[in-house]
Amino acid sequence: MQKDERDLLEVLKSELEFLEHHAYRRSPETAWRPKYIFEDSPSCINYDSEENRRPCTDCALIYLVPPAQRSAKSPCRHIPLNESAETLDSLYRYGDQTEIENAVGTWLRTAIERLEEGRKTARASHNNSSSRGTPLYGKQHPKCANPACPTAFHWTGGGKFFRFRSDSESASDSNPTGDTPRGIHRVRHYWLCERCSHVFTLVYDEGCGVTIKLLWPEIVTESREKASAA
Repeated sequence: MQKDERDLLEVLKSELEFLEHHAYRRSPETAWRPKYIFEDSPSCINYDSEENRRPCTDCALIYLVPPAQRSAKSPCRHIPLNESAETLDSLYRYGDQTEIENAVGTWLRTAIERLEEGRKTARASHNNSSSRGTPLYGKQHPKCANPACPTAFHWTGGGKFFRFRSDSESASDSNPTGDTPRGIHRVRHYWLCERCSHVFTLVYDEGCGVTIKLLWPEIVTESREKASAA
């Protein structure tokens, strides 16, 4: 069965909005039944589903549940909500509706803020980081220019070739043998394997030389421009 592919941050934001609209308050039609946080909201992967129910371990929220509690009947009731390790499971035993909603609301706002800050830090780190690319023939066994990738070079393996001149002039080319007439020995070749070529590119940096850079910032910008134009 397919895993829950929802973005956790968006799930938490949706849950906070649901909570702030007092959607967990009992209505006259369902006064006989209490409503449970997460389980009775669109956050639940089985919301309004009586048949073909999916296991809770498929839910995006499962990563917030301590491993020891992930096999529980309702794992989301065991998410720690504060420094005192209170959970919905414990609050349901002694807290009233207002107290429970306040505790969950505070936790949601904190979790959302931390996730957003974490992603900003990760983006900044990716944008500022640079790793030296590995020349195709810089080692005994030619490999992908991504220093973290162990893929060995093979002519039929796809990917993308790059060539850079050591005099700071650079170029990328899909032709691995197209050296310029002036100074063939000053040209170094690089190769990104098929998988890495969809995520990274190589650029020349005067301070660092040939470095590997993420493609995704450009992809994100491009997607935003298309969305604005739509």
